[in-house]
Amino acid sequence: MIWLIASFVVLLVIGVPVAFTIGLSSCAYFLAEGLPMQIVTQKMVTGAQSFTVLAIPFFVLAGNLMNETGITKRLIRFAEVLTGHMLGGLAQVSVVLSALMGGISGSATSDAAMECKILGPDMLKKGYSKGFITGILSMGGMITATIPPSIPLVMYGVTGEVSIGRLFIGGFIPGLLMMVFFMVITHFISKKRGYVPEHKNPPTLKELLHQTKESFWALMFPIILIVGIRFGLFTASEAGAFATVYAIIVGFFVYKELTVKKIIEVLKSTAVDISMIMLIILAANAFGYALVYGRAAQTLSNFVMGVGSSQFLFMLLVMILTLVCGMFMECIANILILTPILLPIVEALGIDPVVFGLAFITINSLGSMTPPVGVTMFTACSLMDCDIGTYTREAMPYIIAVVLVAVICIVFPQSVTFLGDLVYGI
Repeated sequence: MIWLIASFVVLLVIGVPVAFTIGLSSCAYFLAEGLPMQIVTQKMVTGAQSFTVLAIPFFVLAGNLMNETGITKRLIRFAEVLTGHMLGGLAQVSVVLSALMGGISGSATSDAAMECKILGPDMLKKGYSKGFITGILSMGGMITATIPPSIPLVMYGVTGEVSIGRLFIGGFIPGLLMMVFFMVITHFISKKRGYVPEHKNPPTLKELLHQTKESFWALMFPIILIVGIRFGLFTASEAGAFATVYAIIVGFFVYKELTVKKIIEVLKSTAVDISMIMLIILAANAFGYALVYGRAAQTLSNFVMGVGSSQFLFMLLVMILTLVCGMFMECIANILILTPILLPIVEALGIDPVVFGLAFITINSLGSMTPPVGVTMFTACSLMDCDIGTYTREAMPYIIAVVLVAVICIVFPQSVTFLGDLVYGI
């Protein structure tokens, strides 16, 4: 086990890509233990043969397609109508847009990148500080990570064999709570710095109805998805395929902004995204076998039980571990590595895997927003030309809010399970 951990840390520190870090450290462990190297290949191949894994590339493709269908533009206008009259108008728009985009993009990084490109220049022109813009647009991706169809939630559900439908429904309240916290923080910062509203007056009923009509198909997507999974119209994997077809139909026949050329471009970019994700999945499967062979789960379980059987203490330790791991590794890699280790302990302690999943994914995603190597952080900082130190100071109130939401999920698990129990039954 020492060889596995040591090689993993060394490769990560010297800057080897995560997928290769996971794969090479697995190979190092197999060589050190004298195990046949063929097992590495076998485990990587079997990792790609799961039907449920199909959900991941389909949801990635659907998210990329929806960004080209005109849905994003309509959601921006919808968010602006709802919040444009508030202090810090464009900043409030970005927060609400992140909540709306959760049901479309499913990815915190893609959401942050999109908002930096679209809203960032306008916010600079209106006098918002560069650090504040980068902080709010990056941290907004946290909402995207919890509201369905969040790709991290799909990954966790697939890896841990946890109900994706319950995870999707469970993500609504934490996601909306995070949105409210962000809007309150933005209000006070805007009041202090003089960031003015975009509109003088709140929207009229006519404006609200008009924009709701314009954005109807975008707003209905996560609802249709959850209803379809709940009533057995499609499985999680089939839901990804449905999402893809839905995006194409809306883009071609409803909004009429999707073209064959755009589809080809989307397929190219999706192929790159999926290749990266699948390579991590395959490598993580071999890594997971090494962890099982080295009895990592049993060792950690014995340690936790030795410390005490307190659910809260375990969750606190896991959240700290997850945050640290998230600072150095991509969210998906963390999910694939940590889920098989932690879930048996979660079940042994009687913790609801859906509650654990939401808290786990929230803190895991937060790691990508924080130094030293947060992917979403680097994406936003590079697009906005903002240094890491300035970003970190401006993002700190939002980081605290995210931690608070995770704590609420842990202390009040009903906040996660309430809607799921209503839909599925206890």
